[in-house]
Amino acid sequence: MKTYGPSYLLRGKIASKEELASSGFSQKELDEAYTGTIAYSILNAHSAGGAEKNKVLNIKFDALASHDITYVGIIQTAKASGLTKFPIPYVLTNCHNSLCAVGGTINEDDHLFGLSAAKKYGGIFLPAHQAVIHSYMRECFAKCGAMILGSDSHTRYGALGTMAVGEGGPELVKQLLSMTYDVKYPEVVAIVLKGAPRKGVGPHDVAIAIVGEVFKKGTVKNKVMEFIGEGVENLSVEYRNGIDVMTTETACLSSVWQTDYKVKEYFAVRGRADDYKKLQPKDLAYYDAVIEIDLSEIEPMIALPFHPSNAYKLRDLIENPGDILAEASNNINELLGGKVKMDLTKKIRNGKVKVEQAVIAGCAGGTYDNIVESANILKGKTIGNGEFTLSVYPGSQPVFTELVNNGSIATLMKAGASIRSCFCGPCFGAGDVPANDCLSIRHTTRNFESREGSKPLEGQISAVALMDARSIAATAANGGVLTSALDLDYDSSIPPYVHDDSSYKSRVYNGFGKADPTLPLRYGPNIADWPKIEPLADNAIYKITAVINDPVTTTDELIPSGETSSYRSNPLRLAEFALSRKVPEYVGRSKIVKKDAEAYQKEGTLPEEYAQAIKTAGLTLSGSSQINSAIFAVKPGDGSAREQAASCQRVLGGGANFSREYATKRYRSNLINWGMIPYITQANFEVGDIVIVPSVKEKLLAGEAFKLLIVRGGKVIEGEASVDKLTEDEKTIIKDGCLINYYANR
Repeated sequence: MKTYGPSYLLRGKIASKEELASSGFSQKELDEAYTGTIAYSILNAHSAGGAEKNKVLNIKFDALASHDITYVGIIQTAKASGLTKFPIPYVLTNCHNSLCAVGGTINEDDHLFGLSAAKKYGGIFLPAHQAVIHSYMRECFAKCGAMILGSDSHTRYGALGTMAVGEGGPELVKQLLSMTYDVKYPEVVAIVLKGAPRKGVGPHDVAIAIVGEVFKKGTVKNKVMEFIGEGVENLSVEYRNGIDVMTTETACLSSVWQTDYKVKEYFAVRGRADDYKKLQPKDLAYYDAVIEIDLSEIEPMIALPFHPSNAYKLRDLIENPGDILAEASNNINELLGGKVKMDLTKKIRNGKVKVEQAVIAGCAGGTYDNIVESANILKGKTIGNGEFTLSVYPGSQPVFTELVNNGSIATLMKAGASIRSCFCGPCFGAGDVPANDCLSIRHTTRNFESREGSKPLEGQISAVALMDARSIAATAANGGVLTSALDLDYDSSIPPYVHDDSSYKSRVYNGFGKADPTLPLRYGPNIADWPKIEPLADNAIYKITAVINDPVTTTDELIPSGETSSYRSNPLRLAEFALSRKVPEYVGRSKIVKKDAEAYQKEGTLPEEYAQAIKTAGLTLSGSSQINSAIFAVKPGDGSAREQAASCQRVLGGGANFSREYATKRYRSNLINWGMIPYITQANFEVGDIVIVPSVKEKLLAGEAFKLLIVRGGKVIEGEASVDKLTEDEKTIIKDGCLINYYANR
């Protein structure tokens, strides 16, 4: 894998200065060569007024998608902001809260709410266990040259020629209210593929290799990854989908691939031949960086806990498990901060690595190709009757149907695998939680701390390592002993896929264009409206209630997944879980600050602690002032698009995040849409600090830097903070207090 800086590509090849000089292109054509990318053609078609480098784009999407963790809050927010009908297709899937193990009737209550909303506002409703959100969107809505916005970070359909973006719910609310998605024209990075993968090397191996190479370097952060090159043709479309969905883990904004006859066939098989068109860069195209990948050099990979970028060659781990697992254990325990300890070297038995569990599931693992090849590897074999288990979750009912028809499901069952429904649970801790002190290998998207469902604060710890389905099947055939599928003797042929969508025709409610405003929404007892949120005052007074000095803080740490998902239709109830696995004291501290803020608002007299802080800082504040809690994290927001990572802080009285930088655009957008200021600062903080920002509203609206006065132990520490450039709408949203207030004021 080789990385190059800004480059011109002539007919898909990096051009030297001499080649450019003799190419016949004018200087004007060279200056505008950025318009030669696939990404440009799509962005230009979807941005009001077109697309231009260094300018803000105002994008309207072709379709929206949400699952049952997010759609209740989105619809409630849009309803409070004046929603009358869905202006574009909006797909409501039910692949996350599909089990009712937690919260009694809550999950099914949410599903009935979703169906009632689809009928009232004109949406598409996909019942539980029918499909994973992204499998359904690939099969039914992605098309060449389109753009789709989803309230799930793995909204990626680039292999089908669709630029898809995963964002927090408020960005979908904007689309539902016919507003635009505003983003600065992104840099575009060419991923040039050549060669062909070897037998036993799957899409997760390629994806993990890419994530391991680029994530920590920030090579593609908030950029568009554009996959081109002769190697693309050597990959099946499902193989491409498997790589593409993992681009989320690079922290890129979106992705898109060149399309060909295989993509054309993919659409035709699914009855959508008209949704295909050929996409490729122009003969001259400028890219902000180029990454060249020889697919023939990729080996089976493994991403050790707790991040998809902790990438190792599987061969190296098998040959040298002691050193690698010892290092990984040290990293794990440093991140856990003493809450509990895990020693992965205990997985070494007789010189071999033995794992307890394996899962193939979701938008990454549950594809037709992955499961067929896994069945081929396990044909005539057994996973054994010991502690090792294997669970397989097909991505959709049509895929499940064909796997039944061609015998793959029977083969897996005979080998001892457990076949589950079309459900995302294992990917976020709502299914197949490993036993304490166990290691699970998974073809899923993420392996963050406790995302698999363990609770370190209760003395539990388990972990996930990401692997491709082929090597997982090889490991299963070896009874849980870590094994590479490379050069394994098995039939790697995949029967042509036959698409039977009878299950969709039987169960999916398609109400787009048929809104009936007279119909009521169906509420369950847990579904609650958003509490009132106050607008920004002239001056800000923050109390720091959490300090996180980890290099990166994930959204799973800001608001855990798993069983908390059942409460996502109730803002206040869900907020009780905020930072619970990282800073369990956060909620209690923030509630005290919120109580102080409410008393100040009611009585007009600052509580003594805050009055003394202002006196210590030597300030006389003019205009209105506001008390809020705030957190500091070095780099928050990696991972999921879930808006609740921000909204839970907000309903607890949070007013800001202080950080060195933000891991993703989507988390920063979530903060803004919930009226929280995303400060960037080099100042250092401690829990209990009172941070005074005089004239915060004036500085925000003017786009100026902020003066910080940090009061700690009777002393004042001066600092500065800034906010990356905000649009005028974003400034107004923060000034108004949140997106709901912004719409109400309009």
